[in-house]
Amino acid sequence: MWQARHVAGLLATLDSGIDVELKIIKTQGDRILDAPLAKIGGKGLFTKEIEDALLDRTIDIAVHSMKDVPTEMPKDLILGAILKREDPRDVFISRDDRSIHELADGQKIGTSSLRRRAFLLHQFPGIEVVSIRGNVDTRVRKIETENLAGALLAAAGIIRMGFAGKIKHFMTVDEMIPAIGQGAIGVQIRKNDSGLSDLVASLDDSETRRCVMVERAFLMRLGGGCQVPMAAYCEPHAGGVKLEAAVTHPDGKPIYRDCYIGPLEDFSLGVMMADKLIDRGADQVLKSVLSSDWKPVPVGNMI
Repeated sequence: MWQARHVAGLLATLDSGIDVELKIIKTQGDRILDAPLAKIGGKGLFTKEIEDALLDRTIDIAVHSMKDVPTEMPKDLILGAILKREDPRDVFISRDDRSIHELADGQKIGTSSLRRRAFLLHQFPGIEVVSIRGNVDTRVRKIETENLAGALLAAAGIIRMGFAGKIKHFMTVDEMIPAIGQGAIGVQIRKNDSGLSDLVASLDDSETRRCVMVERAFLMRLGGGCQVPMAAYCEPHAGGVKLEAAVTHPDGKPIYRDCYIGPLEDFSLGVMMADKLIDRGADQVLKSVLSSDWKPVPVGNMI
């Protein structure tokens, strides 16, 4: 809702004659809160119902978190704009103001993300990770109600919802590579809607779009979606870009990661990075997780 209101406000500044009505559409990902995202399966958990409304002309514009948008969209829809990215990092919110580096083995950390779980267990194998679902304020509240030592969430959501003061630690990209598209808002429209395309295009941030598209090319090459922990973050660097990417097992090991620094010729850079990780063995992680009913390894049995 914050994102939708934000886009509505931006459109109003472009044309004061625009009348914007917000339509709330609950998706499968919004409705099913008692299961981890990876176990729900399928594509478009947070987008399909909204895209259907766009195709049915029930709505004219769809607003998404880019990390929720599948790499394969309906052929009649396009991303008319990708807004300038908010802070893409993950953050740790602590119940007792303790740093994530001060946590003891066995303490419980909440997250709804397999990627965050994997990176956390890779660094702190004695930590117990608890799955928490819900919107930002619900997950922050669960730190107390579920007796957690803290929780990992996206910086963008925490900042936008006014909870920045609760952040104890910003995870560096070395510690935790962000999710693909994290921190970026996508504005989706119908491909043939010429009346809206020029207006929406005014919201596009070309730098963010280039980087997010590289990340999405990485995801498209690997597949797996939210069922396999994978991460990619591309940012401008010295006239070119810096791309960091990884594929890891949900239990933290093994992890395959690499970094590219250099010019950005086209989005195939993401494909090249995916192929490098596949050559090192990342495809075996994908196959083992996707072909089995993976369950978390109990704390204390980490290899």
